Formats: sequence, structure tokens, C-alpha cells
Amino acid sequence: MPLPPGIPYLAKQLPRVLAPPLVVYCAKLAIERLGNTIVPTWITTTACLLSGPALFIVLVQYRDYGHRREAAAHGAMMPPALPGSPGGLYMLFTNLDEMYPGESILATRYLLPWTTLDIHSLVTFCSKSLSVYLHALSVHYSQSFHQIITSEPENIKAILATDFASFEKGPQMRNLLEPLLGTGVFAADGDLWKFHRQMTRPFFHRERISDFDLFDHHAASAIAQLKARLREGYAVDFQDMVSRFTMDTATSFLFGKDMRSIDAGLPYPYNAPADRHARVATTDLTSDFATAFQDAQTITAERNRLGSHWPLGELFFTDDRVKKPMSVVRRVLDPILKEAVAKKRTMASGTQKIDEGGDRHVEEGETMLEHLVNYTDDHTILRDAVLNVTLAGRDTTASLLTFTIYMLAEHPDIFAKLREEIFRVVGPTQRPTFDDFRTMKPFNEKTSVQPTVFQSSKGGPPLYVPAGTRTFLTPIIMHRRKDLWGPDALKFDPERFLDERLNKYLTPNPFIFLPFNAGPRICLGQQFAYHEASFFLVRLLQTFSSVSLALDAQPPSARPPASWKTDDKSEWKAHEKVRPRSHLTMFVYGGLWVKMEEGEGI
Repeated sequence: MPLPPGIPYLAKQLPRVLAPPLVVYCAKLAIERLGNTIVPTWITTTACLLSGPALFIVLVQYRDYGHRREAAAHGAMMPPALPGSPGGLYMLFTNLDEMYPGESILATRYLLPWTTLDIHSLVTFCSKSLSVYLHALSVHYSQSFHQIITSEPENIKAILATDFASFEKGPQMRNLLEPLLGTGVFAADGDLWKFHRQMTRPFFHRERISDFDLFDHHAASAIAQLKARLREGYAVDFQDMVSRFTMDTATSFLFGKDMRSIDAGLPYPYNAPADRHARVATTDLTSDFATAFQDAQTITAERNRLGSHWPLGELFFTDDRVKKPMSVVRRVLDPILKEAVAKKRTMASGTQKIDEGGDRHVEEGETMLEHLVNYTDDHTILRDAVLNVTLAGRDTTASLLTFTIYMLAEHPDIFAKLREEIFRVVGPTQRPTFDDFRTMKPFNEKTSVQPTVFQSSKGGPPLYVPAGTRTFLTPIIMHRRKDLWGPDALKFDPERFLDERLNKYLTPNPFIFLPFNAGPRICLGQQFAYHEASFFLVRLLQTFSSVSLALDAQPPSARPPASWKTDDKSEWKAHEKVRPRSHLTMFVYGGLWVKMEEGEGI
């Protein structure tokens, strides 16, 4: 019978836990023997109980002292440390259910005396002394769990690009992600990461007409379901619908298997009659694929909160919690992988076409799996590669579309402008083309206020960022900083990318806007994602003339807490009509329920 992760973890930690009281007890025996005296039991008991915490405090102080010496030796300094309870308990036990995503991090700035700091060779990032408004924070959870959080563009630029080689996911993050993503591109470091990257890159190297065929087919299916449900008089969970759209598109695109999750039917609002809910119940294995993959992500996000100590949170479970949902995922994927490998082996080997860049030529209509089997027939590597790109292809684009519609529902004037632009360039019914997207004015704001990737974390080098330190990059904070974006940073305003603000803020400092990451780990599929989201929006706005939030359909438990209206130092929460949350990506808790009106034209 398999053991829950907490048991092996405790067994591994047991020597470390027992060593301090054992040393105390041995010292007690030595004192009694050499001093010919009796040490009172209460002293021995108290010393044994306090020995562990005392050692912990000593080790943390010694470590921090060493870090300060290293920083000083390089003309640098450590980021300000989060004050509060010992061991970072303030962060660990904060009620995140009542908090906005990123607020637990942002809230720390109200505890700190933010000042202008002079930092020389910021973690060996820059070649000369800089004076910056340091948006970086050091947090201590335990002697072995120390992290630095930053929303400073120069720091992020160094971590992602200019000093990329000094930062990696690290063993802690790899251990966390392995049950979900294996050793795929998002969980790997070093040569294995390079292998996955090089294997996948050619597939996203050029634009393909067949991609638009996929978008059109799946967008038509999703919009047909949307129209049918709205005509019944019910609101629609837009987030659920676009998650099905992106899942079906991603699985068709990646391994030639349409999961047809949209055919299972859209959910009804919580207050719809019970017989309506029964109509959308399904037990089909391919339909369960998306649910299982989502469950595995949620568990992984919960584990991430405890860092390297996450097994303690599963001490009383009978097995690894990720295994069950991932077994469903593998039951769907493994036959597809076997079929692709077998098909490749039966094909006559021939000379591979090579593109100008030296990469393998990808044929029009070829799936990513058909491309990958030209590099390896290892089922584990193939599964990991496909799952990693499935995560990127489904969740991030669904998040982008969800928050785009949320913003457009809250800003009908911008909805009208966007629809007018679509009708001007594409027309009321025509299918958009690559040239259409190049012609239309960019509406990149949809990824600025609500970044799809909530946080990314990496380990650091042994200087200002000590070896093994987890470094969290927080684009959700950086994308909302008024000192970077101007006094209207919190306003949804796509015109900021078209008017004088573009050259004032973004052009001279491009690292303040990272919708697709940056540097060697920049999103390979960014053009695919941009085209997929834009294509769907065009088709949606060709069909519907307005969108509004259906707040009465929002489950009561998923509505924003009342405290958001009164306690909003960040200025992020008071205006919210829904409740944003995050696992590996941002999402709307309880779904984004909307009503839409069909329109003829402009």
C-alpha cells in the first residue's frame, strides 16, 4: 500500500528533530557522571523541549549574518525582511480566502519603511552602482525555506534575461511540479530544459493557416453552445465555456485528439432548477480529462503555499493526492502516445526537411505530437512535453479571455470601440486573417491588469540572492505600479498602448510589461496564443453586440467579501464584482457569469 507523502517526509526529518533533545540528554548524563550531581528532571525536560526551537533560531541568525557579510563584501545589501511573527508565520497562516491574489505580498509594503537604496552589482546583475526604488522583499519561513519577492523590472530583467544562467527552477520547485508536469519544459532545468525547448521550438516557429481552421471550428462550436444557453434565458459561465474552447483547441492542435469537452454542455447557474443541472452531467473519460488536470493543478498550488514542507499538509491522506487525477489524465494520453509512436515506426524513414534556421520543417496541419516523435519515442518524455504545453495552451488563454470579457462587460464603451474596429477591418461575418490582426489596433491591455501567470519562482546564486533562495517574480504587482505606468495604472484603458503613454512608460522600459515572460524562457507559443484569443474575440463580437455581468447567477460563496469594500489599501479590490483567485494561473472563483445580446451589425 503506497504511503502518503507526509510519512516519508517525517521519517526523513526525524533525525533532525530528535538530534537536539538527544544532545541535551547526553549532556545531562555527562554532567551527572563527571560532576557527581543530579540534574532535576524539570530542567532536563525543559531543555529538551526548547533545544529544537533554540537551534532553529541560532541557525537562522547565523545564516542571515553570513548573508549580510556576503552582501557587504560585494557592495550590496539584503532586501528588507518581512517583520512579524517568527518563522514567517504571518505569511504562512494569513487567511488567503479573504485576500485578493497577490495581496498577501503587496500587504507587506505597508509593514516596511520603503526607501531609496543604493545597491552595487545587484546580485551581480548590473555592472555599475544603481540607485533604485527597491521593490524587493525578503521572507523567512524556516531555516531551509527562504525566499525573495520582487516586482522591480530591473531585478526581473536580470533573473529572466541578462543573468538567466544564475537562476533556475531549483530542486524544491522541480519536486513540487514533478507529479503534475514531470520533467517537462516548465519544470526542468539545465540540459533537460534545453532539450525540451529545442524539441518544441520548431513547432511554433511559423504561422500556419491550419491553426485558423482549428480556431474557427472550435470557436463556432463554443459560440453555438453560448447562443443556445442564452436563448433559454439563462446566464452563461463564460470562463467555463472558454476553458472548454481552449482545451478542445489545444488537444486537437497538440496531439490530434479533440476532447470535445464543449459537447458535454455548459453548466447552469447555481439557482437553476435541479433537472437542468442533471442534463450536463457526464462520465465520459475524455470529458473527465480537463476536470482531472484542473484538480491536479489546484492540489499543486495548495502544496506550493507550504514550500518544501508541503508533505506535512498531506500527512493524513492515504496516498499522494495528485496521483488520482493524473491517473485519469494518463489513461487518456497514453493510448494516443502509443499510437503516435507506432505510426512513426511504421513510416518509411526519409530525409527531414530543414528550415532556414536549422530546425526541422513542420508541415501544414501536423500536430505537435507528430512533430515530437521525430525527436524521441520515450513515452515519459512525450507525455511530459504534451502536458506542459497543454497547460500553457489551455489555462493561460482561457484566463486571458475570461478577464478580457470581464473588463469589456465593465466598460461597454471599450466593447463598442473594439466591435467597431472588428467590423471595419474584418467585417460582420468574414473569417479574420493574419493580415487582419496586423492591421487592427493592438488591444494588449487585456493582459496588463490581469496577468495570466500569477507568480513564477526560481532559485538564485550565492551572493545577494543566496544559493537556494526562491525568487518570486510578481507581474500582478508590477503591472499595477503607478510609478511605472502613471497615475492611471489601475484603470482599464487600452489607449495607453496607442497614445503618448506608450513612449513615456513602456517603450523606454519594456520589462514593465511581461504578458509572455521574457528571456530564454519566453513563451514559445505566444503568437499562437495571441491569434487564438484574438480570433475568438473577433468571432464573439461579430455575433454579440453587448455583454453584461449576471451577478445574480454568481454563487453566494464566490462573491467578493464585504471587507473588500472597506479595507482596500491596494486600491485593487473595492471595485471588483467577481472574486479573482489563482492556482498556477489566474481565474474567477465560481465562474464569470454573463448575459450577452446577439446583434446584426453596427
